Amino acid sequence: MSAESEVTEVATVVAAAEAGTTEDASSQPPNAEAGGDAQPPTASEETATASPPPLRCLVLTGFGGYDKVKLQSRPAAPPAPDPGHLTLRVRACGLNFADVMARQGLYDRLPPLPFTPGMEGSGVVIAVGEGVNDRKVGDRVMVLIRSGMWQEEVTVPSTHTFLMPEAMTFEEAAALLVNYITAYMVLFDYGNLRPGHSVLVHMAAGGVGTAALQLCRTVENVTVFGTASASKHEVLKENGVTYPIDYHTTDYVEEIKKISPKGVDIVMDPLGGSDTTKGYNLLKPMGKVITYGMANLMTGPKRNLVAMARTWWNQFSVTALQLLQANRAVCGYHLGYLDGEMELVRGVVARLLALYNQGCIKPHIDSVWPFEKVADAMRQMQEKKNVGKVLLVPGPEKN
Repeated sequence: MSAESEVTEVATVVAAAEAGTTEDASSQPPNAEAGGDAQPPTASEETATASPPPLRCLVLTGFGGYDKVKLQSRPAAPPAPDPGHLTLRVRACGLNFADVMARQGLYDRLPPLPFTPGMEGSGVVIAVGEGVNDRKVGDRVMVLIRSGMWQEEVTVPSTHTFLMPEAMTFEEAAALLVNYITAYMVLFDYGNLRPGHSVLVHMAAGGVGTAALQLCRTVENVTVFGTASASKHEVLKENGVTYPIDYHTTDYVEEIKKISPKGVDIVMDPLGGSDTTKGYNLLKPMGKVITYGMANLMTGPKRNLVAMARTWWNQFSVTALQLLQANRAVCGYHLGYLDGEMELVRGVVARLLALYNQGCIKPHIDSVWPFEKVADAMRQMQEKKNVGKVLLVPGPEKN
């Protein structure tokens, strides 16, 4: 759906929300007349007094396989956000690798079970709390929070919302924040990406990977090595990967060394374990490896204790003296731990939106799944079938 057609639906969403919060005497049950029997309500009165439909939400009920995320419902009530908060009608939600890890109990900073997952999404503001002066009912916003986005309506701190550009669709907005903030801060804030640099992007066809490829193209003469299965290589080439590498059949360290004997300037490492060591050893002098994930912990739908032990045992370690002598740097990045640094994050989002408005970046959507098919959406990501972002929507499935 285009941004223009989405805007025309905003008025309908807002009107429905306002209708749910304004009642007059005609919507109340009729009183019995003195000395007479109560009269049965008419069809129109029954409609007026009917409760609004329940709100649907996805709930993580336990740690384990795909069946642990269940579609449930809760009673609808007129939105009443606390001071500094706002309520929005959710239109699209991002699915991230962190959500898949959370389902297995491998992600930290989780609320107590059961809870609604989801770190990002987009929608229409339907109510604002006291003290919220920079948002209003009807605004189209994208949201970055710790959890709770996978539901039809959600109340969030207004400081964790960002106004959407007019040309941006709800699906693009739901695909932007986590992946592009991560890729931008890893490449530019940590990596200091400059013309002539070389970058190794692991999982280059995933959400962060495709965001990184687009951001690398905003800098001149950047050489990109990207790992992905062979079936995705043509797409990677179209999106800026100079040298795609099939990690299933090729030792990516040897392949990079053949092409660039000195190695690379930046390694984006979402894998952890032994791959962090390999990335460190691939660095040129003044190079940096930035680790921002532990995907090697996951080998199937459920937690694998052997994989966890192997990844932990192979975890990279280096001393300050070794870093000094090698002229290399090792950095760690976790967006979830920046939830108290929203001014920092807001500055990154402002730069990303400027790039979007200039046509330099555009979220690539792999697939959009209804809440009912959340297991299929998670399987699409966990089995690494996706090229770009996987999304969830409260409404019907989209091709």
